[in-house]
Amino acid sequence: MGLPSVMVLPLLVVVFAGIYYLYNEVIQFMSKSIVRNKVVVITDAVSGMGSECARLLHEGGARLVLCGPSWDKLESLCDSLSSDSDPSKTFTPKLVLLDFSDIDSMSDVITEIGECYGCVDVLICNGSMKVKAPVQTLSLEMDKTVMDVNYFGPITLAKGILPLMIARRTGHFVLVNSIQGRLAVPFRTSYAASKHAVQAFFDCLRAEVEEYGISVSTISHTFINAADPSPAPSDPQPTNALWTYILNKLTTHGVSPKHLADEIVRVVNRQRREVLLAHPIPWTALYIRSFLPSVFFAVVAAGVKDSTMDEQLK
Repeated sequence: MGLPSVMVLPLLVVVFAGIYYLYNEVIQFMSKSIVRNKVVVITDAVSGMGSECARLLHEGGARLVLCGPSWDKLESLCDSLSSDSDPSKTFTPKLVLLDFSDIDSMSDVITEIGECYGCVDVLICNGSMKVKAPVQTLSLEMDKTVMDVNYFGPITLAKGILPLMIARRTGHFVLVNSIQGRLAVPFRTSYAASKHAVQAFFDCLRAEVEEYGISVSTISHTFINAADPSPAPSDPQPTNALWTYILNKLTTHGVSPKHLADEIVRVVNRQRREVLLAHPIPWTALYIRSFLPSVFFAVVAAGVKDSTMDEQLK
């Protein structure tokens, strides 16, 4: 008895999804051996994404330098990582206080990071300051603060770490950036400007340091879901891991901290130059912005007018 033609397409989708799922599982397993003994610096390690990334790299045997603005949160993260791991296969993370808004302290921070292990294999620049407001309501001081946190802080750190990598002729910079570093939207003037600036800096850096064997990767993502969406109690829950994976891909529009952390680890292993984590709408907007800019500007402007009218009617 032959297979009904109506079943061919769904079957192919399931088969290819299964292959992709198994491929990701194999890559994630292999990645743990690749990062072993490497010195990895993570900024804003106490954030949701930062802590997930730290957990994955710690399990893989990386020598972590965790940076963040709160010592208490850094210690709590360190204790959590140490208690959940085998001390014979992992290293106790080093902790460094780092606040990108305090540019004057960056010199001491860079020295402290360098003294942790004497070298840096991977610098993961994570974290940012988000501001959403009409341009006329933002002060110049706020603009400067956003630029310090999102641009001047990360590039100051990168410049400070760069000589350590050049001396060893190896290293990897990973910038965790927003899609707004490539696609500006209204009411985010300061944020989008800072993200465009830091994206351009690391794109230029990539070309300049290639001769020294140093890699530069940028990851542009959409909004981060602080927590995985909780399904309604009445919804049937799949028990199969493959089906769970497929449903998450179909129903989740943002990116979860765990998904982003998994992608960062893959980028560290494969040294991919550029990654875009987004669902189809941002992808489409990027293409329209590139090939039909007039259409893009008209749609965006219409959206601003609609939002303004909604505010007036409230």
